[in-house]
Amino acid sequence: MSQYFDLGDETLWNPSNGASRMFQRRVAVFEAELGLSSGIGPMEDDACEIDPATFETFVNALLRQHRRASHAIVLALCEGFTATVLVLAERAGIGVDWAQLGSGPEGAQVDVQASAVTGMSAPAEWRAWGAGLREKARKLGQHMPR
Repeated sequence: MSQYFDLGDETLWNPSNGASRMFQRRVAVFEAELGLSSGIGPMEDDACEIDPATFETFVNALLRQHRRASHAIVLALCEGFTATVLVLAERAGIGVDWAQLGSGPEGAQVDVQASAVTGMSAPAEWRAWGAGLREKARKLGQHMPR
């Protein structure tokens, strides 16, 4: 069995039920963390509809939050979900402003991990961060059936 994540008449992703269930639960977690709707509708009859405008807002807010975090555990927990969302965003034709994201985080950093040596967090190099996340999404997209 599988489920469908659709944008109009186009299927963006057709994962197994287990992968879909795990993804949907992560969607709920990040909606709560961001205080925003994802635009990913409820799963009904093995299909859900994605609202592109709401999803675009969610995607960019997710990236901004992810960019501001420097805690290794938080980043590890977020990275796979964020890469999956980026694949869906690309398939939906949603543009991501990588130039803005690559220039450094907006606002104060959140979920900062302090170094035992310096007592300060070491921020990731901005361009390397964006390139790494894009590459992870590209590779993941090769394994996400439509």
